[in-house]
Amino acid sequence: MVTISVVIPSYNDACFLAAALDALAAQLRPADEIVVVDNGSTDDTSDVARAAGARVVVEPLRGIWPAASAGYDAASGDLIARLDADSLPPVDWLAHIEAEFVLSPELGVLTGPGEFYDCTPLVAALGEGLYIGGYFWFMGWWLTEPPIFGSNFAMRRTVWREVRGRVHRRDGTVHDDLDLSYHLDPGVVVVYDPTLRVGISARPFNTWSGFSRRLNWAFRTIRMHWPDESPMRRRIARRALHSAASHSQA
Repeated sequence: MVTISVVIPSYNDACFLAAALDALAAQLRPADEIVVVDNGSTDDTSDVARAAGARVVVEPLRGIWPAASAGYDAASGDLIARLDADSLPPVDWLAHIEAEFVLSPELGVLTGPGEFYDCTPLVAALGEGLYIGGYFWFMGWWLTEPPIFGSNFAMRRTVWREVRGRVHRRDGTVHDDLDLSYHLDPGVVVVYDPTLRVGISARPFNTWSGFSRRLNWAFRTIRMHWPDESPMRRRIARRALHSAASHSQA
């Protein structure tokens, strides 16, 4: 049996967090540990987390990446699953994650898409098709493997231990999902499963400033890794890795 820690970064999201924790309490396969990272909140985020039985880690350096990485450091499970404070996982989310990792020992990271709630059907369709779908398509081509979607993924704790010293974890203006994706070892197997889904809030589309801020984080992260992590160099590195693996098996 594997153990699973769920990490949730949160900044002044007590109401959303309460709903996410309720969804985790209803899981068919309960979490072995829930780590809520209070990122300097001024609301009752920590109280809500403790009332639900979660472990609270305080990270005063503001930003998703500092908060998320503090949670990954604190997690003790064999698998580290990640949600945002406004994520709503279905009841079989953790059971789904556990089954895929148990059945595929070579699997390092599992990720899936989100389904927007609290918005009109049109906004949900555009968000899922263009925003999330475009992210997986474009960054999948760029990275030569599926990108991690921070609102819905799980990784082996050994993967985090290998990469934690290379990522830009103290920079709150870096796109944490992409930065983690960039720094994974070429041999880490990343799988995108379209059936691993969670509900996510449509808040990014409420204001242009909020939406543009996320886009700026993504483009800044791409620029930070250029040209060392360009698509061509990544493809060359992967071909070399596969060639070396083929020779070692011969």
